[in-house]
Amino acid sequence: MINNPPTTNDLVHAIRSGLQTAADPERGRGAQAYMKSDMPSLGVRVPEVRRLVNATAKQFPLSSPDQLRQAVLELWRNAQAREERYAAIDLTGLRLVKEDLQMLPTYEEIIRTGAWWDLVDGVAHRIRGLLLAHSSTMSPILLQWSRDEDMWIRRAAITAQLGAKSQTDTRLLAAVISANLADDEFFIRKAIGWALREYSKTDPAWVRAFTSSNAAALSPLSTREALRLLPPG
Repeated sequence: MINNPPTTNDLVHAIRSGLQTAADPERGRGAQAYMKSDMPSLGVRVPEVRRLVNATAKQFPLSSPDQLRQAVLELWRNAQAREERYAAIDLTGLRLVKEDLQMLPTYEEIIRTGAWWDLVDGVAHRIRGLLLAHSSTMSPILLQWSRDEDMWIRRAAITAQLGAKSQTDTRLLAAVISANLADDEFFIRKAIGWALREYSKTDPAWVRAFTSSNAAALSPLSTREALRLLPPG
């Protein structure tokens, strides 16, 4: 007897069932309140969601990037609980779509419709992967994102190089931050400080010079975060 190959529906159904089985309603109520979200939470911890997704993806391996994108979007668009959206983001980390530029519209949809820090930041390292693999395509896109009307798209442009270390494009980093220096939104100012603080682990002199030359424009929050790991001087 020949078994039929797994389908997108098989994978999505198995993930949803696994999340329901792992649900902790009391913890879910607390998580929903913490996230200030209208969408209910099942109370499944983030590492547990990730383990469940990885195990289920091995049990129901999809054969094409298109299938995987369909699974991601089904979980995302029809989510009844926040953990289904976390699961959708975790699916984008599978090797089948790693560094796949065709995933960019999916990430953009997640950012625009997720519109909250946990979901937006969840795809930051995916954006970084695309940037490092396709810099000539992604750099102009991120520059455009840094001026977008959507605050969360701008945040994604700023945080796109988190963890890039010595591969960080400092001209791009400076440009996307500079485009947002006048923004008084907390999540933008926090992102600027976070991006600079992260890069200070690699090149503290660059970060110190950037904060010094932009001292008048950087918010106290951004400056404080940027210099947190650096000695006074």
